[in-house]
Amino acid sequence: MRVNRKIGMMVAGAAVTAFTLSACSGNSNGGGGGGSEGGSSDSEVEVFTWWAAGSEKAGLDALVGVFDQQHPDTDFINGAVAGGAGSAAKDLLQSRLQANDPPDTFQAHAGAELLDYINAGQLQDVSSLYDEFDLREAFPADLVDLLTHEGKIYSIPSNIHRANMMWSNASVLEENGIDPEKTYNSLDEWFADMDTLQDAGVTPLSVATAWTQVHLLETILLSDLGSDAYTGLWDGTTDWEGADVTAALEDFEHAMSYTNSDRDGLDWPEATQLVIDGNAAFNVMGDWAIAAFEEQGKTLGTDFNAAPVPGTDGVFDFLADSFTLPVGAPHEAGAEAWLETISSAEGQTAFNAAKGSIPARTDADPADFSEYQQTAIESFAQDTIVSSLAHGAAAPVATLNAITDATSKFTSGASDLAAFQSELASAVGTD
Repeated sequence: MRVNRKIGMMVAGAAVTAFTLSACSGNSNGGGGGGSEGGSSDSEVEVFTWWAAGSEKAGLDALVGVFDQQHPDTDFINGAVAGGAGSAAKDLLQSRLQANDPPDTFQAHAGAELLDYINAGQLQDVSSLYDEFDLREAFPADLVDLLTHEGKIYSIPSNIHRANMMWSNASVLEENGIDPEKTYNSLDEWFADMDTLQDAGVTPLSVATAWTQVHLLETILLSDLGSDAYTGLWDGTTDWEGADVTAALEDFEHAMSYTNSDRDGLDWPEATQLVIDGNAAFNVMGDWAIAAFEEQGKTLGTDFNAAPVPGTDGVFDFLADSFTLPVGAPHEAGAEAWLETISSAEGQTAFNAAKGSIPARTDADPADFSEYQQTAIESFAQDTIVSSLAHGAAAPVATLNAITDATSKFTSGASDLAAFQSELASAVGTD
């Protein structure tokens, strides 16, 4: 796997995003039953995720099925909260950790987002589990390096996702004289076709609430700057106030001019649905979106197409869902049982086949996965890997929050481009 080495320290440690208090109600999922009253340290495991609906819940359900088979004496307690990318659950997790009331384990994005929790002493080192579960052999060495922070590892990945994907409705494009299989070498080529669509009264590009706009922003920065300079935004070698960033932000502004007016009231599934229903032509979203198409009977290459965001072919904008072991986890043995399942070949195959992501393990059989997933497995093995901003890999929580606030101000018309660029520089601490 060819990796941009500048991201090594940025993607140190695995990262967190989110979790919920719903597990406190005692609800369970996946046949594990309710939590054992006054149970022993391995009788149950409270698992916090943001996998509450759609393909994400389907993936979780499949994973719980494997967990029940591998650890039948441990009850799974489902703590899941709705909200794209876990945004609705971050405050809940923070409150529980600060109150010394952690869940047994929680879903976490691999990356710099976790550094706040590592520095606060709220996570345990799980390096020994990598040895116990033979994960150093199962996972690519480069991935293990990216998950390592100051010699320690703080989470175990259950999957790999690609953020820089563009989805399109084949019929909408054909009806407007655009080849649905057309590839774009640059944003300018893409914008030209979106001009055609807009002139025809079609919504060219669907987006949703602020985090999806940050997702679009990162892919445009990646397209215009290239992988090295994009990574430089996070390690300090690229000037946020530079002319090349200004040009990329102008392209972001241009892209936003093609989007749906109701965007701030939607989350990613609704934005993706606009493309599925033919009410928009394109959508930029991670490859978890493919399950939304397929579960509605849509066929890749016939009803819809998927390609890297224009200008990013050969680059894999990386994020991974992973799980942690918090300090003070009340059922530590149960948490370790969950970590064993999510890292196992059986668990990763079941989970990723349902969710649309690809396994972190290298011993998975590509034949067990869809056509798109097989291409993603190939791309992850050969493309340059960079870190996703919107999904916790590139920057700490406070930085992402500041970037999100600045982006929301800009796209709502509350600031101009110069102010936006200055606020981004300030958010990253480079102004």
